Amino acid sequence: MPEHVCPPWMSFTLTNVFRRISQDPDRILGGFIRPGDVVLDIGCGPGFFTVPMARMVGATGSVVAVDIHSGMLERTRKRAVRAGVSGRIRLHLAEKDRLGLDVRADFALVFWMAHEVPDPGRLFAEIRDALKPEGRLLLVEPRMHVTEDAFAGLVGAAEGAGFVREGEERIRLSRAVVLRYSAVAGPRSAPDECDR
Repeated sequence: MPEHVCPPWMSFTLTNVFRRISQDPDRILGGFIRPGDVVLDIGCGPGFFTVPMARMVGATGSVVAVDIHSGMLERTRKRAVRAGVSGRIRLHLAEKDRLGLDVRADFALVFWMAHEVPDPGRLFAEIRDALKPEGRLLLVEPRMHVTEDAFAGLVGAAEGAGFVREGEERIRLSRAVVLRYSAVAGPRSAPDECDR
């Protein structure tokens, strides 16, 4: 990922009260996450969505919070401890050009970060490989940074990786689409060692 991603010291801009009002995690994610689910928060930042996701999956589910900044993961950890859900969250430090996930998830969230990735096709292929068959992906990008054409390009990259578009979501200040991984839509990559 490029170096212009949000640095940890600016994380306060991602967790303020105004964002909670305009982008309420319960409203946005409530229809996608069930108790017992395994979910991914790709580009979790300081855990704005991670902590509410951990509440939604309940004691039998889990959230994998993924970021390239250890400082962001530390902020997520602290928020999770304060909220009493740290036991449901696994922090995962990704490489700049590779997620390196070893999980099978029911749902993945990619919120306001895919436009910062130099190879979106690779990102979506890695997410696809981390999802169970028929797993869903909510892709959300900021309207102010991502044009309609650029968003269509990201959706096309996801479709090229084997996702099928299910529909659009209405999220403030954003362009958003729900995608489902379908084994019939495209072949999965060769299994990693952890899949054998």
